[in-house]
Amino acid sequence: MVATASSPPIPPTGWEGGARRQPPRTLSMPLRASRRSISASATGDLPVPAARDPISLPRPLTTADLMEPTGDGLKVAYQGCPGAYSEAAARKAYPSCHTVPCEYFETAFQAVEGCVADRAVLPLENSLGGSIHRNYDLLLRHRLHIVGEVRLAVHHCLLANPGVKIQNLRSAMSHPQALAQCEQTLTKLGIEHREAVDDTAGAAKLIAEQKLQDTGAVASSLAAELYGLNILAENIQDDTDNVTRFMMLAREPIIPRTDKPFKTSIVFSLEEGPGQLFKALAVFALRKINLTKMESRPHKKRPLRVADDNCSAPLKHFDYLFYVDIEASMADPNAQNALGNLKEFATFLRVLGSYPTDVSEA
Repeated sequence: MVATASSPPIPPTGWEGGARRQPPRTLSMPLRASRRSISASATGDLPVPAARDPISLPRPLTTADLMEPTGDGLKVAYQGCPGAYSEAAARKAYPSCHTVPCEYFETAFQAVEGCVADRAVLPLENSLGGSIHRNYDLLLRHRLHIVGEVRLAVHHCLLANPGVKIQNLRSAMSHPQALAQCEQTLTKLGIEHREAVDDTAGAAKLIAEQKLQDTGAVASSLAAELYGLNILAENIQDDTDNVTRFMMLAREPIIPRTDKPFKTSIVFSLEEGPGQLFKALAVFALRKINLTKMESRPHKKRPLRVADDNCSAPLKHFDYLFYVDIEASMADPNAQNALGNLKEFATFLRVLGSYPTDVSEA
C-alpha cells in the first residue's frame, strides 16, 4: 500500500515506529578512544594559536568530568586532544565556540546529554577510510539529534621535535587511519616503522612530552603549533582528495525547511524475505528521492535470526539495521509520505535528524 498525500505528517526527528519493535609504546596520556575513529586534520582558514606548553592545554574530558562546568558560551564537544582534526571541524561548524575535548566518542555523546556541552561534532565517514562504525552504533544508543553536517579536507603533516630531521626518523606515530593514508609517502621518506595510537594530536603531544628524537607524528599543522613541534613535510597524504564528513549533534532537533537543500538521516530494520530491501528502497525511488548513503550494521539486540531453508539444520543469518541518508527535508510532504509507506512494513524506523546539507568547500 502506497501512502497518499493525506497520510498523517511524521514528526521531523526522533520518530520511531515499526511493526515490532577497540599501543606498542607505553603512553603517558589518556589516549584510549575507539580505534575505529578517524583523527583527520586540517586547519583551513582557522586562526592558528601561538605555541603553548602542552601541560596548559585542556585534557580530554572523561566520564568523571561530566558533572563539571566547562565555561561560558556555546560549548562543543569533540573526541581527541587539542589540535585534533575533530577540533578543527568543530570550529568550522561553530566558529566562536568553546571546544571541549573528550576522551571517547561516547563521552562526547554523554557530555551533550548531560548538558556539559551544547553540541558535539563527531566524524561519520572519510573519503578514503570509509565509515566510522562506532558512531553509527552510538547514534542508536543515545537520543541526540543530527542538526547539521560539516566536511573537512585532511592535510596531514610530518611533525618532529626541534632539531630532528627527516633522516633521523625511524618511526611514524599516529592514528591507524592517518598512517594508512600516508603509507606510500612515509615509505618514500625512508620511515619504515609505524606506531598506532588513538589520536593524531595525541601522537604529537606524546612525542613532545617524551622528547622523542627518532619518531615523527602524522598530524595537523595546528598540532605542531600547540605542542611546539616542527613541520618537516606538508600534505603527505597519498591521495589529495581526502575529506572527512562530521555530524553536528544536539539535544533537540531543528525545524526542517524547504527553502534550502536538506538531508534526512534515518535507520530502519526489515523482516527477512525476498525483495524486502528492494521494497524499502522503492518507497524513495518512486517519489524521486535520491539516496546519498546507505550503511548496514548488524542489529546488536537481535544479532542472529534463524531461517528455515529446507536444510537438515536451521541456518542463522545476521539481522541488520540500515542507515540511510536521503536528499529531502522532513518538511516536504513527499518525504513524509515515503517514510509513512516505509513504516508500514519496517520492523523498526527512527529519524536521526533532518538538517541542512553542507554545500561549502571542504
